[in-house]
Amino acid sequence: MEYQFTNDKPIYLQLMDVFKVAIVSGELPKGQRLESVRDLAVIAKVNPNTMQKALSELERIGLVRTERTSGRFITDDEELILSMKKEIAEKEISVFLEKMKKMGITKDAVIKLINDYEG
Repeated sequence: MEYQFTNDKPIYLQLMDVFKVAIVSGELPKGQRLESVRDLAVIAKVNPNTMQKALSELERIGLVRTERTSGRFITDDEELILSMKKEIAEKEISVFLEKMKKMGITKDAVIKLINDYEG
């Protein structure tokens, strides 16, 4: 996972976004055990309390679960993962379409550009 933080929102939210993308992309496979909070914080170069908050929030929404004596694991809930993938995609599309709208490009024009795109 790659961590590049900005100043536009709290670090724990940015960490959550990184984990969400890693989970829905399969970079962090279903059921995989996560490293300790401290180890993850060192890797991400953040305070362990910040990493703890991000993981707790991921647990609250169901993407991560804690097994008391074994640690934290990525959810096995395929439906939840697919739902999160859709949510992330819709958010990205919304941001993209808003940028296109500001440039005076309609949704239909964007669709045509995408259909004509050869990259």
